[in-house]
Amino acid sequence: MTPTELRETMPALESGHYLNWGAGGPSPRRVVEAAESALEHHEYDAPTAEGQYPAAFDAYDEAREAIAGLIGASPAAVALTESTTDAINRVVGALEWSGDDVVVRTDLEHSAGILPFQRLEREHGVDVRVLETDCGRIDLEDVTAVADEATLFCVSSLTWTHGTRLPIADLVEIAHDAGALVLVDAVQAPGQVPIDVREWGADFVAAAGHKWLLGPFGSGFLYVREGLVDEHVRELAPAAIGYRSVVDENAAAYELAPDARRFEVATASPAPHAGLTASIDLLESIGLETIEGRIETLTNRLKDGLPSERVLSPQSFESGLVTIDVDDPEGTVERLGDRGIVLRSLPRPDAIRASIHAFNTREDVDALLEGLEAS
Repeated sequence: MTPTELRETMPALESGHYLNWGAGGPSPRRVVEAAESALEHHEYDAPTAEGQYPAAFDAYDEAREAIAGLIGASPAAVALTESTTDAINRVVGALEWSGDDVVVRTDLEHSAGILPFQRLEREHGVDVRVLETDCGRIDLEDVTAVADEATLFCVSSLTWTHGTRLPIADLVEIAHDAGALVLVDAVQAPGQVPIDVREWGADFVAAAGHKWLLGPFGSGFLYVREGLVDEHVRELAPAAIGYRSVVDENAAAYELAPDARRFEVATASPAPHAGLTASIDLLESIGLETIEGRIETLTNRLKDGLPSERVLSPQSFESGLVTIDVDDPEGTVERLGDRGIVLRSLPRPDAIRASIHAFNTREDVDALLEGLEAS
């Protein structure tokens, strides 16, 4: 399958120019059909066949296997969540906090990597420190300077503000040498660039399927580094517990699952993750290298058509996220929307952001360039 062939199965792309994949990715028909099929089987057939719970567990297992293959992990290292924010909150809720702890994040984080730590600061007196960055870049010397006091680093692998790729493996090495844990918000990466969480070495990686992976809302996931639970660096006892969290729900004394599944809780619809399983299969049939190459070609076309001083993202390719300086970001988004061009404004930097996927076309890019010139 080619990107063009898959694009033809996306009803949302039949009209207008969609350039907002970093916010949400419209699903192909096959993905929606997979989610619908899973729900129909669960509600129509499974009750008098294998049972609703076994049917749901089969869908969960298939999703873990698909996610694990995508990110270079084992299925046991993957927990299913609703979203990236949900995954981050599950990690934060699993650690015991005190006023002696220090959380370090960058100034590039999404609210998913800000609000949970603001709450820690308010409720537990945790010291939350913000690393300032320059044009979407982090200085590893700044990381080293705070590492000895840090309990946890929270950092994005690919920034939603500039589309820059951060040096996660290097940051993890610094943090681990100092005894700190690392939580990565990777939601902008899967589906547009290949990733290998084992190469990163991070303790936790949170992401979701509803952006570049073309999956449904509700298809989040959390990677927990293999062996982390046994290391007892800090006890990992999630705030919520249920039958999916434990080894044996009927035991007199519960025992949390020895791997990522301790971060799952209980009953959830199999539909979103069944859709994600299908979307991962579709993307892998095209090839992530092919997808990344096409994204690079299209983003280069956009950058080449803009004055260099207006491009706030790197001129050389790092991702499909292109941040553009305009005088009135919100007004520009509205005016472009009137021309059928969908993208978004950013709160920081004060700019607009185009998110270009392999399923866009040269015509989409050219329409944006013409719209910017007209506005």
